[in-house]
Amino acid sequence: MNFSIVFDDFKQLTKVGLSLSVVFSSLAGYLLAVDQVNYVVLVMLAIGGYLMVGASNAFNQIIEKDTDALMKRTMNRPLPTGRMHVSMALVIAISFTILGLAILYSINPKSALFGAISIFLYTSVYTPLKAITPLSVFVGAIPGAIPFMLGWVAATNDFGIEPGTLFLIQFFWQFPHFWAIAWLQFDEYKKAGFNLMPMGQKNKRAVVQIIIYTCCLIIVSIIPVFKLTGNFYIYPITAIILVALGSVMLYYAVKLYKFQTNKEARQLMLSSVLYITLIQIIYVIDKFLH
Repeated sequence: MNFSIVFDDFKQLTKVGLSLSVVFSSLAGYLLAVDQVNYVVLVMLAIGGYLMVGASNAFNQIIEKDTDALMKRTMNRPLPTGRMHVSMALVIAISFTILGLAILYSINPKSALFGAISIFLYTSVYTPLKAITPLSVFVGAIPGAIPFMLGWVAATNDFGIEPGTLFLIQFFWQFPHFWAIAWLQFDEYKKAGFNLMPMGQKNKRAVVQIIIYTCCLIIVSIIPVFKLTGNFYIYPITAIILVALGSVMLYYAVKLYKFQTNKEARQLMLSSVLYITLIQIIYVIDKFLH
């Protein structure tokens, strides 16, 4: 047995890169909520969060094994190629779910509840809906938006205006980010029977939706400056920085509307990744400057 190949398959099944980015969001949410960091809770949140996302990704690849085999981007994953048996992937997914929920529950019950909701919506609702309707993106944005707020819930065992705001920020971010990917992968998704663009088309009407959601994202991201979001608030200079960052995404969205090529879609996708990473870092820095 080649352990390097087995380990690489394990990383592909659980999507290590995506899982770590989700853990990053959860840790940022935690740091926003606390005055004094409990490093035991921080480590447990990181491990529990990773296991939750890894489980979701594994279940997703089990369900989509046959459609993954139709797309260049996914045909070399361990399940479509037969390098890993479905039963092994299922053991990993179930084990990750049980262990992840147990760890999150040991932090507090609400963290486990939101972790369970995330896995259920992603695997049982979003994944099957992908082959039926573009509205699946809306459903998928819900579990996709949970990690940022999960950190706050882990710190406080409470869901209020603060984690609700964090949820909305990552919720609105999902749309321009994912639709940029759907634009780039439109033909590949079509081969697999997926049509994830708004209204099912790669056209200016779809990009109008991207622009609208990007504007909503920018607005929601600066709401804390008005001190309407409880203990979560930011300085005016921070809000200006966030508007500037959001304007970069909006710029590429407008370029996509104008030129409608993959180049602009890729620029939008990359700028969205940069945006969600920087905004979380900026929020945390702002919080510790208070």
